[in-house]
Parts: sequence; C-alpha cells; structure tokens
Amino acid sequence: MVRRLQPGLVKKLTKQKGVRPHRNGLRYKMHVRKGDLVQVISGDDKGKVGEILRVLPETSQVVVAGVNMRTKHIKPQREGEKGQIIRVEAPIHSSKVMLYSQEKEVASRVCHTYTADGRKVRMLKKTGELLLPKPVKKKGN
Repeated sequence: MVRRLQPGLVKKLTKQKGVRPHRNGLRYKMHVRKGDLVQVISGDDKGKVGEILRVLPETSQVVVAGVNMRTKHIKPQREGEKGQIIRVEAPIHSSKVMLYSQEKEVASRVCHTYTADGRKVRMLKKTGELLLPKPVKKKGN
C-alpha cells in the first residue's frame, strides 16, 4: 500500500533527480527491470546471483529469486486442511543489487547507448554487453 503525500511535499521531492510524481505519490527511477540478472552487493545475501521477479518503484525495491528468504506461516483456511510453513522472497532495496554478466561472471553498472539501427538500449559498462529488451507477449489470441 502506498502512502499519499501532501501536494507541497510531492512538488519538493520531485525536484530531486530520479523521482517522478505518480497518482498515488512518488515513483523512483530504477536502474534494473523485471527479468534482469543481478548480483547482491551488500547485506546477508552478498554475492548471490538471481533474476528479478518483481520491481517496486514506489519504494525503490526489487524482489530477487532466492535472495532475502523469509519464513511465512499459513493458517488452515478450511476445516480438515493443515497449516503450512513456506519460504518466500522478500523485497530488498534496489541500491543493493548490480546487473550481472553471465558470460564474464562480473557485476557492472549500466549505461545507455544506441544500436546501429538507432534504438536506445542498455549496456553493461565493464563488459560492453548489450541488454536488449525482451519481446512483449500479447494477451488473448
């Protein structure tokens, strides 16, 4: 749930670099996207590599597969059903992850460049590897 901010505070905060107004408050500019391969650079899970499952721009957080695992206790919903204990990934701050190159096995910052046909794409600074956007799947037929 996103907290609504006062109009004066939104105007003040949007003057900062990388912060955009949104209908529910603010959204932070993110250097990673859903599906990117990242490496955790600080915290308990430092060094782990995983794919981004979800991006939360309102809080500048990401959910990474196999990172920041939490135990969740689920009560039985119906009579005769058993309760469960499951492990789920919790969000971590986006500043704790860097894009990761599988070919060179190194984490790197990201920059933007243009391809020969004029498209703007993301590129890893250390390796020069291009991060091309994944094709969008159409819903329906």
